[in-house]
Amino acid sequence: MSKNILLLFFLVVIQFAKAQETKEISIGTVHQIHSNQLNEDREYWVNLPESYHEEGNSYKRYPLLILLDGNAHFRSITGMVNYMSSGYNGNRVIPEMIVVAIQNVDRRRDFTPDKIITVRENKSGGGEKFLGFLEEELIPELDANYRTGSYRILFGHSLGGLLATHAYMKEKTLFNAFIAVDPSFGTWDAETMDQKLEAVTDQSFERYLYLATANWGKRNIRNRDRHVRLYESLNSKSPGEFPAKLEYFENENHGSVPPIAFYQGISSMFDGYGISYRDINSLDQLLQHYQLISQRLSYDFSPPESLVNQIAYTFLQSRNQEEQAQALDFFLLNTKNFPGSYNAFDSLGEAYETLGDSKKAIESYQQSLNLNPSHEHAKNKIEILSQGK
Repeated sequence: MSKNILLLFFLVVIQFAKAQETKEISIGTVHQIHSNQLNEDREYWVNLPESYHEEGNSYKRYPLLILLDGNAHFRSITGMVNYMSSGYNGNRVIPEMIVVAIQNVDRRRDFTPDKIITVRENKSGGGEKFLGFLEEELIPELDANYRTGSYRILFGHSLGGLLATHAYMKEKTLFNAFIAVDPSFGTWDAETMDQKLEAVTDQSFERYLYLATANWGKRNIRNRDRHVRLYESLNSKSPGEFPAKLEYFENENHGSVPPIAFYQGISSMFDGYGISYRDINSLDQLLQHYQLISQRLSYDFSPPESLVNQIAYTFLQSRNQEEQAQALDFFLLNTKNFPGSYNAFDSLGEAYETLGDSKKAIESYQQSLNLNPSHEHAKNKIEILSQGK
């Protein structure tokens, strides 16, 4: 065999080996559910948070974000949610979420809450049935198969935004917050909108609403006017401060607005959630900060475990003895809010150890070990501290 042929053979082998090493990056899984409400099979895609399968995280539950027109928005929105919640570069401005994208079958049928009368027969007006599918069939299936929390967000664009707005205005819904991007209010004339506004109850104002409106060029005034009219009417009916935001995107059209509107909407919804550990000076300040967020969203959002841990270690590493003692309160807060977290009890053990309380340190390490029997750090600490008794 000549040297050139031998060299070519080795190059082919190397390239083949590299090809075998290629791995795919997965951002989700595909599922099907049969809907009795719609009398058809429906496909949905699921993206789980990065921490979902990490060791010791089985106690964690996550808010649920449901995307209408899922095929169009799944990739961009899962990327944003992941980056905004996973702590890259210290960036944890929203909670981690389970993202579920519903694939379309007949969006005009599913996303229009009212029957549209046209010369030709149409299938519009199936919005209530579709919401029944989401709330009575899909969400229970997701709750049974994943560690979902009870805070649920509905995202919709265009006709999907119309359905999201309709769901927000209903007296009863399983959703806590809504992002309606450039909703198509073309079928809601002034009389129809007034009727819908008249039927709104105080329950709607316990939910968060983000409305985005885009630049439609020559048709812009008419489109914006509908969005502004709805927003201002709801604001006037709100018994207290209106938990909502309307935002106009001058430089975005109907097709380009969804990604930036989602980013702005989810950011405004969780405004303050990503406070820096450097800005916290006391436990009371931290608790009051998240109490305000919880009041705005009508849902109890505890300070994130990772943030509290970071604050606690900052105090614990201080040369000031009073600040070191304060650290204990933060560590204890995490064990109270996240009693299933082995890491919270491990950190509490380190705090007691640093403060010279070996007995309580051992108790905390033991609780950490009970939650995670393979946790070597807790095992070693218990052994060392027990010998020093």
